[in-house]
Amino acid sequence: MLLNVSYTDKNITKKIDEAVGKPFPLKERFAMGGIGSPKLYITEASVEIHNLLILDNNLNTCNIELRPKGIIVRFRSLLETFGLVIPYYKLNLYKGEMAIHSIFMDHHFIKVRSDSMAVQKFFRKLLDHRADNLPTNIEDL
Repeated sequence: MLLNVSYTDKNITKKIDEAVGKPFPLKERFAMGGIGSPKLYITEASVEIHNLLILDNNLNTCNIELRPKGIIVRFRSLLETFGLVIPYYKLNLYKGEMAIHSIFMDHHFIKVRSDSMAVQKFFRKLLDHRADNLPTNIEDL
């Protein structure tokens, strides 16, 4: 779900917390080595996100926040901050072309450059955390 998260709104906060869980406590953040990604440069995006990104002439960047049951991909357009809230069961990650990671959810997608070791290390942490917290499939029983 794509939401405008620029302003504190109880209804939006409740939707986000229901979808991906409340933010990690400070102690867990330190134990995990941080829950945020480095600055990610967007190379391509779905139509709805692309239409927001082309409204200004700034560099198209985003960052990812880990939550207990999913992730939030945040990016800015004009003076607003938007968040793509993705539960783990809807998250699809692909390593396509060289140094490009793709993040898919339903009809939304964002492709980011992963040309530094810090970005690649974060995606490894994301995949590991997702594997630990993904709901159990019926085939696994």
